[in-house]
Amino acid sequence: MYPMLKHAHSGLRWVVLALLLAAVVNALIKWRSGKGYTESDRKTGLFAMIFAHVQLILGLILYFIYSPAVQFNEYTMSDKVIRFYTVEHLTTMLIAIALITIGYSQAKKKPEATQKFRATFIYYLIGLILILAGIPWPFRFPGAGWF
Repeated sequence: MYPMLKHAHSGLRWVVLALLLAAVVNALIKWRSGKGYTESDRKTGLFAMIFAHVQLILGLILYFIYSPAVQFNEYTMSDKVIRFYTVEHLTTMLIAIALITIGYSQAKKKPEATQKFRATFIYYLIGLILILAGIPWPFRFPGAGWF
């Protein structure tokens, strides 16, 4: 079960990154051009948020049940890889997904289209940057894969 969940979690990151990037670029372009907020704009942000939450659920299942990289012992903070998976990855991703959720909620509440796009752009961009920083890329950790 662990390899299947790990591959799903690792592969789904590309979907989340693509959707977040699409939401950020869409919000920036339409915010700067002053265009109206449409149903497709709302759905772009919604799908990015939904897939980020699905990714979070898979990650939490891995974190609390299956992952051998998550360890709570006297070596956790001294080992770079174990510390990353046990503390840094989880914390960064929780903050990022919380910001994305707040951004979606704020965009829904704003009365004007420019305010909606601005909220989406700022919150989703910060979330995207945190996610990019918190991913175990192969160039950061030997053995981490692209998928």
